[in-house]
Amino acid sequence: MSRFEEKIRSLAERAAVNSLSRQRECVNLIPSENTPSFLVRALEVTDPAGRYAEHRAIEGKEVYFYEGIEFIRDVEDELQRELKEFVGCPQVEVRPVSGQMANMVVFSALVRHVNQKRPKGTPLRRLRCAMNNELIHGGHLSSQPLGALFNFVEVDPESGKQMVVNFPVRKDNMHRTDVEAAVRLLQERRPELVVFGKSMFLFREPVAEIRKAAAALDPPPLLMYDMAHTFGLYGPFQAPLQEGADVVTASTHKTFFGSQRGIIAANLPKGHPLEGIWAQVVNRAFPGFTSNHHLGTLLGLLAATIEMNAFRGEYQAAVLRNAKAFARALREQGIPVEGEADGFTETHQVLFRVRQWGSGDRIAKRLRDQGIVTNYQALPDDASFTDPSGIRTGVQEMTRFGMKEEDLAQVASLIGDVVVRGKEVRDAVRVFRGRFLEMRYCMPAEQAVPLAARILDSALASPADAKALGQRLAGA
Repeated sequence: MSRFEEKIRSLAERAAVNSLSRQRECVNLIPSENTPSFLVRALEVTDPAGRYAEHRAIEGKEVYFYEGIEFIRDVEDELQRELKEFVGCPQVEVRPVSGQMANMVVFSALVRHVNQKRPKGTPLRRLRCAMNNELIHGGHLSSQPLGALFNFVEVDPESGKQMVVNFPVRKDNMHRTDVEAAVRLLQERRPELVVFGKSMFLFREPVAEIRKAAAALDPPPLLMYDMAHTFGLYGPFQAPLQEGADVVTASTHKTFFGSQRGIIAANLPKGHPLEGIWAQVVNRAFPGFTSNHHLGTLLGLLAATIEMNAFRGEYQAAVLRNAKAFARALREQGIPVEGEADGFTETHQVLFRVRQWGSGDRIAKRLRDQGIVTNYQALPDDASFTDPSGIRTGVQEMTRFGMKEEDLAQVASLIGDVVVRGKEVRDAVRVFRGRFLEMRYCMPAEQAVPLAARILDSALASPADAKALGQRLAGA
């Protein structure tokens, strides 16, 4: 065996072992992840995965700079229509390849917008002030100066820090915004950008209240909602564009069904004081931040959005029920759960404290060793991110594999065995997960496998390889 073959075989075998472990033996509770359906994954390896489809509007006409793009052009148009149906909005941009890139596109577009009337020959200025959720209170990294907001906001010459102010939080629940204090801060600091949304995300954001206060400002700030974690719950959890937000950004692979990309949705109709920002969003998407926008995953996202539009009502209701049931069951195990006084959670996420049994990172590793995959989390009253006291979980992926309220209660019991009682449960977890291997809210396997075989057959250059693959899938 050549060194080349040895390396490839080793990689293939390790990848198979990892997939078997995560897909068949582990309870996956990381709130920022999901498993795409078999068809979504199959579509990602078709011919567009190696192609380009750069395009932009020139003199009112959409111009493509490559030939052979008719199919992927139609896919992109279909995806925009499906996402507009899902969100209920007039504008969608699908070319960002991540949620963080989507945020950067919007930040850059807003900077271009506020500079449109600057005197000729003067340099571009940054945003004078932005308002967001503080990192320790759950704010998403991609909306922080440390992340995607870097270089888009002016710097305070005295402190040397960027001019970003944070939503005040309630003293009785640090996971909720103090709305009255936030309105006063908005009126005092007059930010040009307000960013809702979090990565440690339990409760609704005060969009309508901030919209009402922002309407009195001249010029009004852009209200942006980063729904990276909750996009798949659009509607039953919160519908920001219908509540007064101007723009929603999101990654598409957490509560949404995949593939891993980003989107921007907006409600900026004619006559809106910030309507010109949308043209800048489109221009910043291309050529500003993308060239090749990963056409294989674009194709997968269309399939996933079709799935979501077909099953959203059933799926979203199940996720929200399961999250509350999981939180209650953890509390019954003697584990302190965040947000108890307000019903624990309004999203897919459940946060719990483990300080009395060890640091969050140590407990998360102990759970992983037992087949329960979570991530550690610094909670709002922790002194440092390097010494976290919490564990962050989400029920969306296991809900898609068929777990119901009573099943999440059993997961909570297994977590209690590990965290509270110090037991070994690896074998029990493996057996338990073996009951939940069939994905829901998508095409059933007996219909999906023949379609996937056709897709993969087309992706293979050799007819002999395609025939062998078809026989293998038929045997499976």
